[in-house]
Amino acid sequence: MDTSQQQISGNTQTPEPVTLAQAFWYWLKLGFISFGGPAGQIAIMHQDLVESKRWISEQRFLHALNFCMVLPGPEAQQLATYIGWLMHRTWGGIIAGGLFVLPSFFILMALAWIYMAYGGVPAVAGVLYGIKPAVVAIVLFACYRIGSRTLKNSLLWAISVLAFLAIFVFRLPFPAIVLAAGLAGYFGGRISPQNFKAVGGHGASNKDFGPALIDDDTPTPAHALFSWPRLVRISAIGIGIWVAVMAALLARYGWESTFTQMGWFFTKAALLTFGGAYAVLPYVYQGAVEHYHWLTAIQMIDGLALGETTPGPLIIVITFVGFVGGWSQQVFGADALFASAFIASAIATFFTFLPSFIFIFLGGPFIETTHGNLKLTAPLTAITAAVVGVIASLALFFAYHVFLPTGFGKGAVDWFSVVLAVIATLAIFRFKVGVIPVILASGLLGMGFKLLI
Repeated sequence: MDTSQQQISGNTQTPEPVTLAQAFWYWLKLGFISFGGPAGQIAIMHQDLVESKRWISEQRFLHALNFCMVLPGPEAQQLATYIGWLMHRTWGGIIAGGLFVLPSFFILMALAWIYMAYGGVPAVAGVLYGIKPAVVAIVLFACYRIGSRTLKNSLLWAISVLAFLAIFVFRLPFPAIVLAAGLAGYFGGRISPQNFKAVGGHGASNKDFGPALIDDDTPTPAHALFSWPRLVRISAIGIGIWVAVMAALLARYGWESTFTQMGWFFTKAALLTFGGAYAVLPYVYQGAVEHYHWLTAIQMIDGLALGETTPGPLIIVITFVGFVGGWSQQVFGADALFASAFIASAIATFFTFLPSFIFIFLGGPFIETTHGNLKLTAPLTAITAAVVGVIASLALFFAYHVFLPTGFGKGAVDWFSVVLAVIATLAIFRFKVGVIPVILASGLLGMGFKLLI
């Protein structure tokens, strides 16, 4: 049901409580349909959880999103973890965040096996060719939706535009943009508080979507209340899990082994990079291709293309990196290539996503205490405005490489991709076609076009 239909129906009743089992099936479904990168995935969750199911109000959803945007790692997966944790405690967060990743992990590992075992996948290449223009349209639409709900005044618009120029024109690092936006929000919230109030207030949510299970004024559940003993306990558990797995790899294979080095490298990738997959990929490229030589530059590019065909966070491409690295390094010998690749991909995925869970379980209780505090929410509101500009720059960057694959002035425009992107944009904006049908149709058109020429 779209928003206009919900407004007409006039939802006035709070939805029935959701059991952990019911939530499990939703998070599993989301793991298979979360295409379109972080912007598209956040848009899907907003439509499902805020507009349709009304599990959480828009203000609480955006407040959680602001927090996840600040963290290193995949913000959409962290947002799913946060909402799952808020609704059903720790296991709810583990299930939501885990199922967001697992389907794409197994799909991409299967594609990586085909890629390595048979040396080429022409049909998949055609599907990739068709999906890329569709993803341009999906990300643009998601940027529009998030921006329309976030950029409520000229100051937030100015922050978004400045963030766009900072990253697209001046190539400033994403952490610097986040810091600058947070400072702008902190001081702006003191000077002009009316411009930095959290978007999606209680009145707007009720008018648009009706009351939610976790509404604007719903008290924070007991398990989400902040306490120092809980902070210490979660820290000890998270660090303990990391130390235990790293110690096992070190004891079994030694420090210089491929498996141990992957654990260490992808831990750094998870902790030291901000801004989602697009920000972390240059770091992964430098380490995996240039330093460790786990795979070639061409294989890395092919992995990015395959990663874009799968649901889940775009950073799941590290599964492909781990798989190819384990295969090429032959850790278990030439007769056990798949076993080496499988273990390596599991190690890369585990160490990349473990910090995301720890960050949510550690920071969630503190963030839950701030959703009504303007001094603390103003910086997050400004950061969200900046991220809208960053997403717009990424959409433009992606469109450039899809429509001009050989670069500006070096070759012809790919008119098939341009036309397909226009069709996908019209389908999404004008005719309200869902993300999944657009992805499937575009992939089939791309495959057919490539097989015919």
